[in-house]
Amino acid sequence: MKRILNATWRDMVLTNFAAIVAGIVLSGALLLFLGIDPIFVFSTSIRAILTDGYTAADILLKATPLIMTALAFAFTYKANLFNIGAQGQFYMGAIAAIWLSLELQNRIPTALLLLIVLIVALAAGALIGGLIGFLKERFDSNEFLVSMMSSYVVLALMNYLLRTFLKETKGEYPQTDPIARSAWLPNLIKGTRLHYGFIISVLFAVLIWVLLYKTTLGFRIRAVGQNSRASALSGISPTKIYVIAFLISGALAGVAGFTEMNGVQHMLIQDFNPEMGAAGLGIAILANANPIGIIFASILYGALNVIGTQMGRIPGANVPSSIVSLMQGFVMLFVIMAYYARTKIASRREKNKRKREAALS
Repeated sequence: MKRILNATWRDMVLTNFAAIVAGIVLSGALLLFLGIDPIFVFSTSIRAILTDGYTAADILLKATPLIMTALAFAFTYKANLFNIGAQGQFYMGAIAAIWLSLELQNRIPTALLLLIVLIVALAAGALIGGLIGFLKERFDSNEFLVSMMSSYVVLALMNYLLRTFLKETKGEYPQTDPIARSAWLPNLIKGTRLHYGFIISVLFAVLIWVLLYKTTLGFRIRAVGQNSRASALSGISPTKIYVIAFLISGALAGVAGFTEMNGVQHMLIQDFNPEMGAAGLGIAILANANPIGIIFASILYGALNVIGTQMGRIPGANVPSSIVSLMQGFVMLFVIMAYYARTKIASRREKNKRKREAALS
């Protein structure tokens, strides 16, 4: 992948809008092929969201962990690195969150418990991310492959723990005991499932934007991403930036694990949310790796998820449950194609600019 140097906001908005529309239209065509009226099911689902606060809040609930995993990919991308292992870092944060919650529940005040669990889950994700960054810094390993394979290692670790040390008390299923209410993230809106994890995710997105664009460290990360050789000549150590970027990236994905465990799942189940990392990657591309844009892109993705779920609940419509994954997959496919289109547009614009400059000189 190449970094888009001169893609404008207009390019991004137009290409992403076209990608989203194309994905929805293709999903509608698929429904039509199955003998289902797409206009009816889409309009009914959207109406349900607009008239039901519980369903509307679920959009933000679905967006909460996606914001964090998308930030995890976007942060390393700013340093021209590719963290494909957010899924593993997400799982590591979830393991740490559920273990510590089970240990501390009903022993200390909820606010203090949640703060400690958040910090430990963040550190657990950072541990995996930092290891990837260390291997990149020390051995110049391919971070794409190492981060991807790290997810399989953490998945194996999680499955092992669920069959041994973390297995529920009865010993019948590969899952943990549920955590007590004293370890739950409080609800943000009464009568819904939306919890304060959404606020945490939005705050992290804002903090990452400030870090990237208003601090010296952020400038160094972006400088390495633009040209690591030039940044090294100016006194910036690219190898140190690699480690720092992956540490922070892993920490962000670890927080996603915390919000899911203490906000939604309340217990660790084998192979839960297996597409969280991949979805975050697509959302980061949709938002052009902008931390603030990731908030809105995640909400859009959450809306697609909720719309798909509502479509499956329409009486007599017989919409297959797989339509949710297909719709999201179609949108992400076209988003990636839109990224490629923006790259070509930016490349052509750069060439034309150089030609004009050469003609004037």
